[in-house]
Amino acid sequence: MYSDHDATDTTTPAVRAPLKEVRRPDRVIIRFAGDSGDGMQLIGDRFTSETASFGNDLSTLPNFPAEIRAPAGTLPGVSSFQLHFADHDILTPGDAPDVLVAMNPAALRANIADLPRGAEIIINTDDFTRRPMAKVGYHTSPLEDGSLDGYQVHPVPLTTLAVEALKEFGLSRKEAERSKNMVALGLLSWMYHRPTANTERFLRSKFARKPQIAEANIAALRAGWNFGDTTEDFAVSYEVGPATDAFPVGTYRNISGNLALSYGLIAAARQADLPLYLGSYPITPASDILHELSRHKNSGVRTFQAEDEIAGIGAALGAAFGGALGVTTTSGPGVALKSETIGLAVSLELPLLIVDIQRGGPSTGLPTKTEQADLLQAMYGRNGEAPVPVVAPRTPADCFDAAIDAVRIALAYRTPVFLLSDGYLANGSEPWRIPTPDELPDLRTPFASGPNHTLADGTDVFWPYKRDPHTLARPWAVPGTPGLEHRIGGIEKQDGTGNISYDPANHDFMVRTRQAKIDGITVPDLHVDDPDRAGTLVLGWGSTYGPITAAVRRVREEGHHIAQAHLRHLNPFPRNLGDILRRYRTVVVPEMNLGQLATLIRARYLIDARSYNQVNGMPFKAEQLATALKEAIDD
Repeated sequence: MYSDHDATDTTTPAVRAPLKEVRRPDRVIIRFAGDSGDGMQLIGDRFTSETASFGNDLSTLPNFPAEIRAPAGTLPGVSSFQLHFADHDILTPGDAPDVLVAMNPAALRANIADLPRGAEIIINTDDFTRRPMAKVGYHTSPLEDGSLDGYQVHPVPLTTLAVEALKEFGLSRKEAERSKNMVALGLLSWMYHRPTANTERFLRSKFARKPQIAEANIAALRAGWNFGDTTEDFAVSYEVGPATDAFPVGTYRNISGNLALSYGLIAAARQADLPLYLGSYPITPASDILHELSRHKNSGVRTFQAEDEIAGIGAALGAAFGGALGVTTTSGPGVALKSETIGLAVSLELPLLIVDIQRGGPSTGLPTKTEQADLLQAMYGRNGEAPVPVVAPRTPADCFDAAIDAVRIALAYRTPVFLLSDGYLANGSEPWRIPTPDELPDLRTPFASGPNHTLADGTDVFWPYKRDPHTLARPWAVPGTPGLEHRIGGIEKQDGTGNISYDPANHDFMVRTRQAKIDGITVPDLHVDDPDRAGTLVLGWGSTYGPITAAVRRVREEGHHIAQAHLRHLNPFPRNLGDILRRYRTVVVPEMNLGQLATLIRARYLIDARSYNQVNGMPFKAEQLATALKEAIDD
């Protein structure tokens, strides 16, 4: 069941037209597109929420400019939101939209190449005037020049419908025009039998201090619904049934990757019985985690919006020294600034979580686009030998479990841990089964409480670097505990005593011991999906899971044999990884970088892994990967 299930509560149209044909596809891909100020992300999110409440499986792909208000009517200023929903389990936001809602000429121009012939296009005709069309290179109207003849085109005056619906509210024309996105949402909600009651409640809550604005948006939403229900231009509507067989029994909600990660951190802190402290500096696409955690002060969460990246991680490391679960969030450029303090955390051997929501680089790069190019930075981006575990979630919902797993490692082994998500996971969403408390692991870690070493003369003392023989973790001593005073800092420590040491042999021992601690971390064996004893293995990590799995399904449906494995733990690797790789003639590694995991695989296991790479700021398409995998099998 869904926690916000309300599928039968829909808006009743003001006028009921004769019954229209209802078709029942098993899946649909819709893309909303317009200017970055047209509210495409908002209506995409609302359509997604209503779809989740209806019980469909779904996957989303928000895509928007880096600028807060990009140039209106231009190709760089186009914002879009793609939603794939189905009556069965799905894995990606879809390769090509079945429906495009184009709010202006720029939206049409920027997205038309992605549409297959026969796709439906809903065009806001009010914006298709000479000047907006000329701005994006349309010298003739695409509505009249035959360039859209291969598509099912629905011209709809969305802006006019919004203005007409809001006449009674006394708004200016400019204010009324802002609700055209709600008209589009209402029309699509009618077209795909989506409930709208939750959206109406959302609008009344969002604009609680401006009830007139709330009711105006609701009126525009209903106007779009009624237009679809009464006009002859839409003779067909569609109904995609709930995905009743796609999910195990439980309570579900739609969740984005950043929200799931935030909840995972809160849950991990609760299971560890520790306060959660986030030291962070806002950076796209990680800022949502800071925003979300700041709302949970009553759950023992403290957030600090620092003046820069260095201060953010410094505060988080200080919190870890003080006995809290220390976390810092950032993206690739911020990791570069945090690298010195990460090295300090390695030296101090304290639990610290570094959450890197990867984006396109280098430098400022593509702030709102996705990439997987920080893997080698997480592995080696510090001076000296400073090994750090690396964990990567595979889907938006999996960010919850990956966060708990990363905290487990940090606490048990007293080490900083990298959690590598990315923009695709952070902003995308899917259904998530809410776990019960008894399903979560016990993460409680004892603090040092007294002496742990006896000197030759019989004196009992506390040695801050005396290690657990199983994990090689040093004691976690909370400052202020009597008798547990010890030095901290980045200068090398003497094994055991923690005294400053420049002894060559001691440094060699400490470096090797820190590496051995990371190498000895317990991670599950890698699972391989290989029902046909294939000769080709596709190995992925992170957010490539959805596209790879969808591509593998296509390849197998066409009669080919291929195996699949996906890594969550990138340092250390699962212990059975080498044996698995050596079982296959060909190993293909798709990555949204230029081959970073493939480089590690080649170096560690002497396997001639075949890279398949993409660095265009967008996730892989399933058909694209399927073609590459079939070529690898044929070779």
